[in-house]
Amino acid sequence: MFSMTANNPHITGGVDTHQDTHHAAALDHNGRILGDHPFPATPTGYQQLTAWLTSFGTITAIGIEGTGSYGAGLTRHLTTCHLKTIEVDRPDRRTRRAKGKSDPIDAINAARAVLSGQATGTPKTRTGPVEAIRALRQTRAGAVKARTAALNQLRNLITTAPDTLRTTLTGRHGTALLTTCLALPLDEQHLHDPATATTAALHALAGRIHALNTEITLADKRLRPLVTTTAPTLIALPGVGPEVAGQLLTTAGDNPHRLHSEAALARLCGAAPIPASSGRTDRHRLHRGGDRQANRALYTITLSRMRHDQKTRDYVQRRTQQGLTKKEIIRCLKRYIVREIYTALTTDFTTLTT
Repeated sequence: MFSMTANNPHITGGVDTHQDTHHAAALDHNGRILGDHPFPATPTGYQQLTAWLTSFGTITAIGIEGTGSYGAGLTRHLTTCHLKTIEVDRPDRRTRRAKGKSDPIDAINAARAVLSGQATGTPKTRTGPVEAIRALRQTRAGAVKARTAALNQLRNLITTAPDTLRTTLTGRHGTALLTTCLALPLDEQHLHDPATATTAALHALAGRIHALNTEITLADKRLRPLVTTTAPTLIALPGVGPEVAGQLLTTAGDNPHRLHSEAALARLCGAAPIPASSGRTDRHRLHRGGDRQANRALYTITLSRMRHDQKTRDYVQRRTQQGLTKKEIIRCLKRYIVREIYTALTTDFTTLTT
């Protein structure tokens, strides 16, 4: 490990994050390795890591892998210290097979990605209302997924239930089905009988679904005013409801100014076409990267406008007459919608921070 020189050199840091420890590396302005060291993933460890990097000189930037997961706490700490942090993508499997994998190697590669200019992304701050929305939405999504699984189990169990029980429940749906299942008589003394055991299982599943419905309703009740207050301009756009707006806010983060243009937001949402030209062929193809949940939100907005917005319906008709397929038209609409969303996000957060 090199000591700090008299002229206070510029240092680039890199951090490979994990649940319990973070491994840091320091490079000088020429890319020479000054040292690497592990630190605990605790507030005290964050302070030690910062002090260790500072001991080499002036920190110009720090590249961090996993700013949205294991590195979230460290990113918040470095932002509080007014140090420039850069989000670094983890190397793909092909690169790791060729160059190897270890915590020091990953930390050094993170620093080199920043120093070379390959990594330039600004991480989300995760300190504002959007982080609160993300936390509530994550819990709601888990409840929705669990409810879907429970509903599938309930239907499958009814399909294979004894005839008398299946006849009682066939044709019932929604609340009526749950109410009937919850009202089924239980007999704890004869669970060896298939009909009795199936009744108990149906009663348990209905109770689980009812509890999840209550949890989802409560999450919606909490999210709706929070999303509306945070992004009134966004939610006022045609086809944008609380669920869609919450996803778009989560994708942009509490600092949407990190997205320097609408094209950057389109890329983040997987709505930016990728050149696929060769020779005399000039074409673009679908971008399958980006945040797929944000892309799904754009698709939801697009379908809503194609059904209910006359301006969009006129556009679809005109482009169809020009020979475009429905898929191509939807891709075009997604890109146009991103432009409106970017303007709305920047407007809302400018108002929010003033």
